[in-house]
Amino acid sequence: MTDDKDVLRDVWFGRIPTCFTLYQDEITEREAEPYYLLLPRISYLTLVTDKVKKHFQKVMRQEEVSEIWFEYEGTPLKWHYPIGLLFDLHASNTALPWSITVHFKNFPEKDLLHCHSKDVIEAHFMACIKEADALKHKSQVINEMQKKDHKQLWMGLQNDKFEQFWAINRKLMEYPPEDNGFRYIPFRIYQATTERPFIQKLFRPIASGGQLHTLGDLLKDVCPSAVAPEEMWLSNLRIDLR
Repeated sequence: MTDDKDVLRDVWFGRIPTCFTLYQDEITEREAEPYYLLLPRISYLTLVTDKVKKHFQKVMRQEEVSEIWFEYEGTPLKWHYPIGLLFDLHASNTALPWSITVHFKNFPEKDLLHCHSKDVIEAHFMACIKEADALKHKSQVINEMQKKDHKQLWMGLQNDKFEQFWAINRKLMEYPPEDNGFRYIPFRIYQATTERPFIQKLFRPIASGGQLHTLGDLLKDVCPSAVAPEEMWLSNLRIDLR
């Protein structure tokens, strides 16, 4: 995987054209024009929406501004899900640009976690990275890194710097054949049609007989209802492999 640089670059630079509009009940001093952005699929909403916030705050009374949050067709968008995952779960069948509604009031406490600073996003991101490395390498790779490496990894994501990010992330993705590769494949299967947000369990990359497992093998083991005898029905599943 670490050698597939063109593929990694294409994934990194995946973008979703998005139109942000202010919720109709927000109080403004003049009409709020929509705001358009190309959102990176691999980032988080709260990392890339500073311009959105500034755009709409210009037309609002300051006393009416509190914590910003976003929704799509009535569904609050979880900031700790990557943007691409949010789009795939909620809007993959919609016409582009993706239409997101912006709110500054009535934060949905039951549906969303608060995110008061980018430090919160960084802590969440690094926790996911550490969890994945614990499954793959018994945390050996992440623990051998210096603090500056962790920071470079984060800053690469935050600032959308492909080379900066992959200079460090490459170490986390190395698959040492002499150690029989990863211990387990870190993954989550997100579901759009159930109350259970995702499926996650231990899954080895190599079967007991020595053959490499495929994505189909993983789905048959973890989510057999998604696999039909002749073909796979994946329309309601989104898989995050780390």
